[in-house]
Amino acid sequence: MKEIKSLKDVKDFEIKKERLFYSATHEEIKCGATTDIYFIKTMEILRHLGVAGKRVVAEVFARKSGILCGLEEVLNLLKDKNIEIYAIPEGETFNPKETILRIIGPYEEFGIYETALLGILAQSSGWATAARECREAAKDKMFICFGARHVHPAVAPVMERAAIVGGASNASCILAAKILGRQPSGTIPHAAILIAGDTVTVAKAYDEIMPPDSPRIILVDTFKDEAEEALNVAEALKGALEGVRLDTPSERGGVTKELVNEVRHRLNQKGYKNVKIFVSGGLTPDKIRELSEAGADAFGVGSYISGASPIDMTMDIKMVDGVPVAKRGRIPGLIDNPKLKRVK
Repeated sequence: MKEIKSLKDVKDFEIKKERLFYSATHEEIKCGATTDIYFIKTMEILRHLGVAGKRVVAEVFARKSGILCGLEEVLNLLKDKNIEIYAIPEGETFNPKETILRIIGPYEEFGIYETALLGILAQSSGWATAARECREAAKDKMFICFGARHVHPAVAPVMERAAIVGGASNASCILAAKILGRQPSGTIPHAAILIAGDTVTVAKAYDEIMPPDSPRIILVDTFKDEAEEALNVAEALKGALEGVRLDTPSERGGVTKELVNEVRHRLNQKGYKNVKIFVSGGLTPDKIRELSEAGADAFGVGSYISGASPIDMTMDIKMVDGVPVAKRGRIPGLIDNPKLKRVK
């Protein structure tokens, strides 16, 4: 796909009538179709003035602290360009106004990609930061990202990859896990039990037909009291049962520390101390800490990660032909950061 470099290119850019989804394709992102139009107008002006090829240094900083994510996509976006890129490592923490990315080269090589690269970093870093908060709350216990259902499918793998960069143990989205060279995590939804009509029936079928490496973790909140159903499933599967999942809806009070504590004690009393308790449903870092103390062993986190706000990113031109520059309110010249390493 031809790279968009001028207003004529914008005018000539056509969308296929049979387009199925409104998300940008890889080719559309790479050609510059997702940029703000004023960067194209900027290039028209700079070419007209004969200064589009001036060597500049641009720096990216964030408005608040977080975890950097999205760097690999930025490098893929700019991999064919005649520029140098310095960045802090993906997964590294950053502070407000800290330089997290520096680009050196002719402005015409990368100027039109400002919109895309800032969006990549802002959104991915927001997701990764939320995941890091969950990781700190869960400590060394497992937590899986369940957030794909809360975002557009085009970005679900991006979100779940960012969650893993931030500290999630794994992802439930098939594509996200495959991109990372993993197998996705997950067992069954309520739909299977509702259609079959009985939790124990589904649990037995799951144990019979699923491969050995598929964890035997069964939902126990669909029809009956969670503690009662946990024991029913444990009796049916015996030693094969690895865990029970509590996903009690908010209409029934959600998963509480009292519920987790009761299920844990009742399982222990019947000799099922090895059966883990997996909890999900509206979890936040505070809730994770609370349920972990009550006896929960693993967590499924969705909307707290998927709904995280992007971390506002800004890119400033700081040098032009070796001369320090800045807009009013900013200090001209480079803002050094010893964590920056050349990545391109």
